[in-house]
Amino acid sequence: MQNWFLISGAILSFIGVILHGFIGGKMYGTNINKSDLEPLGKTLSMFSWQFHTIFLFVTSCTLIYIANNPEFAIAAYPIICMNVLGAIYFFILGIGNKEFLKMPGAILMGSIALLAWLGI
Repeated sequence: MQNWFLISGAILSFIGVILHGFIGGKMYGTNINKSDLEPLGKTLSMFSWQFHTIFLFVTSCTLIYIANNPEFAIAAYPIICMNVLGAIYFFILGIGNKEFLKMPGAILMGSIALLAWLGI
């Protein structure tokens, strides 16, 4: 049963890769390119956006690996911590800007952390 939690967390994370990286990245890129930011600011902004996509991909791969090799369950703890911290950060940002609370980031990262924790 534990493997299903890990696999579910990995699937959820990979869905995040697709939605955040491809669909969200296209929408974000269009909006950021229309902004008045300088070219370096636009590049750094897109980098930070896609860096989260990379994090989701690494999370997905790590959870699948742990599901197939349970002796490496200790590798889940950094993934769990990063996702918990990310979810908390979304909530903190939401205190000052309610738009952050409309984004699914906190729910996504919190859910991945919970599934990984239940899996190990």
